[in-house]
Amino acid sequence: MKTALLIIDMQQGLCEGEGRAYASDEVIARINRVAARQRAADAPVIFIQHESATGYLEHGTREWQLADGLELQPGDLRVRKKTPDAFLNTDLEALLRSREVKELIVCGMHTEFCVDTTTRRALALGYPVVLVADAHTSAGNAVLTAPQVIAHHNATLTNIASFGPRVRTVRSADLS
Repeated sequence: MKTALLIIDMQQGLCEGEGRAYASDEVIARINRVAARQRAADAPVIFIQHESATGYLEHGTREWQLADGLELQPGDLRVRKKTPDAFLNTDLEALLRSREVKELIVCGMHTEFCVDTTTRRALALGYPVVLVADAHTSAGNAVLTAPQVIAHHNATLTNIASFGPRVRTVRSADLS
């Protein structure tokens, strides 16, 4: 089955400062290893970047750039988005179809927003999803710590059956 790797919102502004996502350096290292394996398997690697019209994560700003340490290769693809859903008003679905992708591997940030929304939309579009259990992250919130958000989504997303396709979690070291 042809697979593509979606790396969601691993952007500099989300990996630094007071709102820095949990364990972002370790997540970047895991994503780099997963991406290298996917490239070696000739699978598309797609970096998705969130942007706002002005201010924080404005297109082209330092904060909008891919995070320091993230390894981008010449054949990698990029998709810009303006909502938590990487499919909404983007060319992501057309890009996947043109490459005959049938399954997605998902990692990135923020777990409870863009990773969750894009994963659910992928299921609705018929794509089974492998969620890299230790390569998505969050800054947490007023109710849950970042590790709790991550664990919650690893458990919750794998229990969704109503779309047909399913989510399964795999740790980065176990992903072939």
